[in-house]
Amino acid sequence: MLSRPTRWGSVASTHFELRTVAPELAARYRAAGWWADTTVGAVAESGLAALHDEDFVVHSQVRPWRGTFGEVDARGRALAGWLAARGVGVGDVVVLQLPNWMEAGVAFFAATYLGAAVVPVVHFYGPKEVGYILRATEPAVVVTPDRFGHTDHLAMYDDLLTAHPDTLWLVAADASTELPRRAVALDTTFDHAPVAHATAVDPDSPALIGFTSGTTRDPKGVVHSHNTILCETRQLAEMNSLPGPPGLTGAPVGHFIGMLGAFLMPLLRREPVHLIDVWNPGEVLRIMREEQVGVLGGATFFLTSLLDHPDFSDEHRALMPYAGLGGAPIPASVAERLDALGITMFRSYGSTEHPSITGSPPTAPREKRLSTDGCAMPGVELRLDDDGQIVSRGPDLFLGYTDPELTATVFDDDGWYHTGDVGVLDDDGYLAITDRISDVIIRGGENLSAQEIEEQLLKVPGLAEVAVVAAPDERLGEHAAAIVRVLDGTEAPTLDDVRVHLESVGLARQKWPEELHVVTELPRTASGKVQKFRLRQALREGTIT
Repeated sequence: MLSRPTRWGSVASTHFELRTVAPELAARYRAAGWWADTTVGAVAESGLAALHDEDFVVHSQVRPWRGTFGEVDARGRALAGWLAARGVGVGDVVVLQLPNWMEAGVAFFAATYLGAAVVPVVHFYGPKEVGYILRATEPAVVVTPDRFGHTDHLAMYDDLLTAHPDTLWLVAADASTELPRRAVALDTTFDHAPVAHATAVDPDSPALIGFTSGTTRDPKGVVHSHNTILCETRQLAEMNSLPGPPGLTGAPVGHFIGMLGAFLMPLLRREPVHLIDVWNPGEVLRIMREEQVGVLGGATFFLTSLLDHPDFSDEHRALMPYAGLGGAPIPASVAERLDALGITMFRSYGSTEHPSITGSPPTAPREKRLSTDGCAMPGVELRLDDDGQIVSRGPDLFLGYTDPELTATVFDDDGWYHTGDVGVLDDDGYLAITDRISDVIIRGGENLSAQEIEEQLLKVPGLAEVAVVAAPDERLGEHAAAIVRVLDGTEAPTLDDVRVHLESVGLARQKWPEELHVVTELPRTASGKVQKFRLRQALREGTIT
């Protein structure tokens, strides 16, 4: 219900107007144990202690690390002590834009010990997206690498943080790296006196803010509480409870689910952590064999990239007894291929806003596991509105967006979340996603805003109209396809022309269209709106003209 907004303040003077959960729903969630009224910091403290001597390993060409949870915990407590001495604490925001490195775990646990809200940012976000996130959250702290991949984070943050003079900036870098004047080397904080215990905070207060591209031009800040995020973590741990080897995490920890999978699920499942910062299928297969770890799910392309590699063998297949897939559409051919290999595949459906709406238990009938996205998870209520749109609510549903106007557009007065996705329910309650109302492209588990890409493409000389839609992709699930109409007498740009332009305006590479189609007209409704569902259908059928 939205009638009584909650203001959450922080030392950084930022606040979000968040929805309140109806008392009868909150009571139900607590009675059933879906809300345990504990905090992420408390779970981290007990879990890290229990796993003190277990392995925590980072596989990386640029920053490898092998140690234990106890070592990560010690550094996290020291960093928390360093930050607390500088006034960082309950209600503050800590932005983490780090690859899958040890330092990401250290910074995450440090923030949770302080009762701060963590904002994971995917490593490929550039100045446009990061600048918006900084303005939306006004963080007390940002933690970054010096550089990673194509991105020079030192140059980017040195520029962006001029507008945030009170924000502390910590950098994971080698001792020989020359840092900007205001930046502090992260490892210099590890000698500080550690905090003794996690700070007590309200379990209904914000714990994590995941930014995801959606139908708007800017990323959407999705606010989760300690109760909702820990409910989701338990859901994930239960869904992935089949016997098997420890998992290798390739999903970026800068993504909402990647961070939960890397740093919270292992604490509940009492298993070691193995991270890899660059997904190279040949290297992943080598690590699997040498470390006896598995790749047990995620976005489709993680698995298909391994199956398609010439080094894939029966030994690797044995390390993949099951695969929990979600985060992107799953081609039927992939589901059947995994099944033929003897890999127990099960699917789930959700989003950063409502992470686990449905899921197939591994024991579900084969046809249900392969062709549907599962049935409602424990505690989740699910229905379809008159247009077939999926509407949901449950104990892992987010509190609202950092932008209260967006919150009001997706919740009704009874607390139901309107997903923007269209589906069908069979007689047994299993859901199959059929289309998307919201204009989002899910590429390898990452949400891309079609509107954002379109606005940048319309700046290309000669383009009269642009429609960006999802095209099927065997490896990634979907990728962006641009369908354009050019001005009369104008030569159409090539795909390379488009990419050069998007690079010049600073759009992240993952958002660049991977195919370009020139048409004489776009399909429209009677009111003139482009019928994107027809374009998606034409791309699926190979009939785009």
